[in-house]
Amino acid sequence: MKFVVYGALGRLGLLRSDQVCDVAGMTAKYLLEKQNEPRPLPMAEALTPSDLEAFIEGGDRALDMTRKAVEYLFGEAGSRAGVGGEKITFDADKIRLRAPKPGRGRVAFCGGNFPAHAAAMAVNRGAIDKPADDPLAMARARGFWGSWKIEREAQGPEGVVKYPNGVTRFDYEGELAIVIGKRIKNVKQADAAKAIWGVTLFTDWSARDFPPTTVNLNFARGKNFDNCYSLGPCIVVDELDAFNTPVETFVNGERRQSFNTREMAFSFSEFLEHLTFGLTMYPGDILASGTGPGTAMDSSKKGPDGKVLPDLFLKPGDIVEVKSPDIGVLRSTIAPADPV
Repeated sequence: MKFVVYGALGRLGLLRSDQVCDVAGMTAKYLLEKQNEPRPLPMAEALTPSDLEAFIEGGDRALDMTRKAVEYLFGEAGSRAGVGGEKITFDADKIRLRAPKPGRGRVAFCGGNFPAHAAAMAVNRGAIDKPADDPLAMARARGFWGSWKIEREAQGPEGVVKYPNGVTRFDYEGELAIVIGKRIKNVKQADAAKAIWGVTLFTDWSARDFPPTTVNLNFARGKNFDNCYSLGPCIVVDELDAFNTPVETFVNGERRQSFNTREMAFSFSEFLEHLTFGLTMYPGDILASGTGPGTAMDSSKKGPDGKVLPDLFLKPGDIVEVKSPDIGVLRSTIAPADPV
């Protein structure tokens, strides 16, 4: 199943082919017409909440009821109207899809987690003189690292991402992200995959030339600014293997990245074991995979001054698309920075 968040109220929908079905609305219809439920609307809201975070917390019960409701709607139902005659199915290309981010969900990403990308980045940053002979061994020897995204609101599909102030090297990083479906702490690798509720696409926007600092606790400024990540277009549940999913990134129609999550230096399970040691993760928390080779930073040559050249970096007006065949397209437009 593919879940989306849509419309001005940010209601939960189910994407079925080219239609978005209101989850609570079609559940109410099922309850009324198949089970003679006298209070179908509040019961539907309790069983399959219209809020994404509450729906994820509903676990298997919410998913099972949604399956029954959509099978009824497109099978036995005499019409596709809601219990009060209201519209509960919509053309996907005629409504606004929002970022499918649970309200209180925290967002973390894995850093340098694809060996080819990590090795090229190390060369461009001057950490090593030439590409590593064994990039995977290099990435694993360095160990776990990453950061949290503190921006409250994710940009969704067809989102507009503003250029960060004071930056001249603005970069894209296409990624796959997992959405956590249960409360976990001190989880072991063998059990970590059971905590994955669904997968979605993620764009980690990176400001590569924020002023450097020698202080370790620097608030990850190159990763945290307004509009610093995008998410969507949907969350795919029970249909994809998060450990073996292809991802591509295009800039103005040119393919820049093509990789698969099976190439991760540390798997999602390894990262979850690492992150949850002493830290509880909750339903709706998100972990992004890290990115593969092909970012502007890892692909650019250096100029005479030793700085990476700007040609491959983003500029206002650029269109960035992160794609995966069974998830869809997360498309973003780069806009000029706010005046200062």
